[in-house]
Amino acid sequence: MALAGFQVRRATLDDIGALTALWQTMQFPVEELSRRITEFQVICGTDGQILGAIGMQVAEKQGLIHSEAFHDFSQSETFRPALWERLHSLATNHGLTRIWTRETAPFYRRAGMETAPGERLQEIPKPWKELSGEWLTQKLREDLSSLVSADKEFEVFMALERDKTQRTLSQGQAMKTAAKVFAGIVCLLLLGALIYLVQHSNLLQRR
Repeated sequence: MALAGFQVRRATLDDIGALTALWQTMQFPVEELSRRITEFQVICGTDGQILGAIGMQVAEKQGLIHSEAFHDFSQSETFRPALWERLHSLATNHGLTRIWTRETAPFYRRAGMETAPGERLQEIPKPWKELSGEWLTQKLREDLSSLVSADKEFEVFMALERDKTQRTLSQGQAMKTAAKVFAGIVCLLLLGALIYLVQHSNLLQRR
């Protein structure tokens, strides 16, 4: 979303001073966030002054939108759509499968994020599991790696089933062959017994 007279861009090391002052007003952990400055997108006025910032941390192909801050929160509803568009575009371009946030502004629900149900919370990447608060989330795309893994598992299952079927057929063929051999032996025995009886009968008649 283009916002006339404003610019949305990635934060750089040159922004440390301005962002530190902004984070201090929000009582954010300045030292920690300073080490992660490249996670942040900033919105600047025509004079280059930073008016707001928000971060997105990436883990396990998912994104965490965090640490939203504005110098003047009366302008937040004006700036959020532009920052959101930037974050959403970055998440999509980097192939993220899902985004999360604990931000409480109603804007994020209007943007399509929803309260994460209990079972969905199990999917939160490990680095964020200890964070407290209500989680909102939005699915961006399927996790292709899990789909590939599922396909491989299915292939293995089918291969095992084919082997099992082949073994069953082989066993059936062996049993069938054994039955034929047994039947042949029985026939030979019966034939031998019949010949013996005929010969024995002839001998008795000659006497």
